[in-house]
Amino acid sequence: MGSPAPRRSLKAIAAGSLLLLGLGACSLPGSGPDPQDALDRLATALSAGNVKGVEFTSTGAPAQYAAVTAGVHDADVSAGKATSDGDTASGRLRWRWKVGPKTWSYETTVKLTQGHDGWLVRWSPTLVEPSLKPGEKLDETTTSPERGSILGAGDQPIVAPRPVLRVGIDKLKLTQAAVAGSATSLARLVDIDGPRFVKQAVAAGPKAFVQAIVYRRAEAPQAVLSAIAGIPGAAVVAGELPLAPTKDFASAVLGSVGPATAELVKDSKGRIRAGDDVGLSGLQKRYDEQLFGTRGATIAAVDDRDQRRTLFKADPAPGNPLRTTIDIPTQKLAQRALAGVGPASALVAIRPSTGEILAVASGPGSKGYSTATVGQYAPGSTFKIVTALALLRAGVSPTTQVDCPRTTVVDGKTFKNYSDYPSSGIGRIRLEDAFANSCNTAFIGERGKLKDDSLASAAASLGLGVDHDTGFSSFFGAVTAPKSQTQAAASMIGQGTVLASPMAMATVVASVVKGSLVVPSLLPDQKVDRQPPAQPLTATEAGQLRQLMRGVVERGSGALLQGLPGGPVIAKTGTAEFGDKPPLPTHAWMVAGRDNLAVAVFVERGASGSGTAGPVLRDFLANAR
Repeated sequence: MGSPAPRRSLKAIAAGSLLLLGLGACSLPGSGPDPQDALDRLATALSAGNVKGVEFTSTGAPAQYAAVTAGVHDADVSAGKATSDGDTASGRLRWRWKVGPKTWSYETTVKLTQGHDGWLVRWSPTLVEPSLKPGEKLDETTTSPERGSILGAGDQPIVAPRPVLRVGIDKLKLTQAAVAGSATSLARLVDIDGPRFVKQAVAAGPKAFVQAIVYRRAEAPQAVLSAIAGIPGAAVVAGELPLAPTKDFASAVLGSVGPATAELVKDSKGRIRAGDDVGLSGLQKRYDEQLFGTRGATIAAVDDRDQRRTLFKADPAPGNPLRTTIDIPTQKLAQRALAGVGPASALVAIRPSTGEILAVASGPGSKGYSTATVGQYAPGSTFKIVTALALLRAGVSPTTQVDCPRTTVVDGKTFKNYSDYPSSGIGRIRLEDAFANSCNTAFIGERGKLKDDSLASAAASLGLGVDHDTGFSSFFGAVTAPKSQTQAAASMIGQGTVLASPMAMATVVASVVKGSLVVPSLLPDQKVDRQPPAQPLTATEAGQLRQLMRGVVERGSGALLQGLPGGPVIAKTGTAEFGDKPPLPTHAWMVAGRDNLAVAVFVERGASGSGTAGPVLRDFLANAR
């Protein structure tokens, strides 16, 4: 539907008043008044949208001009050449209006008459538009453009117009006194914040449709639709909204679209108007200007009987699509794998050869938060991939003998292995076995071989702990210097001062699979700075890490990934305690690589990496291609 154009601001009027001088001002002494000066000043006044300083032949002209142009925004007006013939003169004005994505241009003729002190302008509606008749006014209505789609891998549409049902209050069907009661009943029916909706409905204009909730057409509750008729003024309006295939499909990253908030309207400096559907979160909000497009507009001449005559029309220009690397089948698999997980959770899948993010899913327990990309959690023993690289650089090899006691004490703090750690792994063992079974005490015992920056350097080589502007909200992790021996010990096993997001840990695995640094990419048109780390990962180091991670599956804590289709699977499990009240809850992690795929699974509260995150990862890998 059309909407009125914004009215001229007081700021513009004030600016126009300051810019203008009376048109009766004289030219150089002895030369006589110059009609060109009068025409130039008239053009300046018209561009400013205020002619109160213009000398007209009739005193009512400024009010008539204001009435004619009240329904449109200001135009850019320039003066042509003025010619005089005795006491009369004429000139041309060039008008340029920005109408939607187009420019409307034309010329009008101005008649002037010489007065005692200068030239006076003869008012006529044709001064503004050559076909305007007495009594007609200009009016602009706008048409919203079609929103650009969000595309996935292969430019397959992800977010595209899909049918919806808008449920709300139609104030045309109610007296103002009845609005609050109906809004209260509707809010209760659709289970939204009642006082807030009532306030919104009461404050809206007398002709407004005040939206309470939007349903995908196929998901609208029949009980709600049936009960609408029993609430005075309640109505259902069919329409379309840009939506993903399903409600949970990468929703925390893609974001949502809905009616613009007052804050968004205010901050947009005129780009967004009340009633617009705009991006409210995620990529939809960050790239709203690109996706929104350009409004269409129609300028009409409207007479006193409200008869409209179209003078110029510009169709809206649709928004430009936003390309992503999300692979639709892979994302659906990820969402399905997380569907039954209660706590906050995430699954991120990356193609190591290119860094493309194929799936970026946050589970239902995340409640709209992008756990997958911005979650900040201790990665637990999955971080031992980084610790192992640091140790390899310090001269340790996969077959080096290390001590794995049941417990170890550092500055009075006792560290132990996880409850299911195999007793056969206790004692003097090889590093590759300590890695396969995830011996915490063995890795902590090797901390003296590392420098203060060894972990941070190894992490950077694998893509962890170095931020990149990827064009979307993301957390690449943090590996900060420990402030105590206890923190240093905890950092060796992915706790202490170490934080990561599921995306960051998927990046670590992707770098191991590829054999060089991978910087994940979600938006292929967004240039990402891929500066090499100070100490790049070598082919030999990557091969040793793959050997260690393969041992996790063959004889360690990741044995549940045996027998999957495709190439050999490499993996690492992880559990990280958090909180300060025993018994401490734990984060559950598991990461894996296979062929050209790197995956990280995270569950905020779980029993163990293999027991909680493992089945989710296995389900995903069993079906991913």
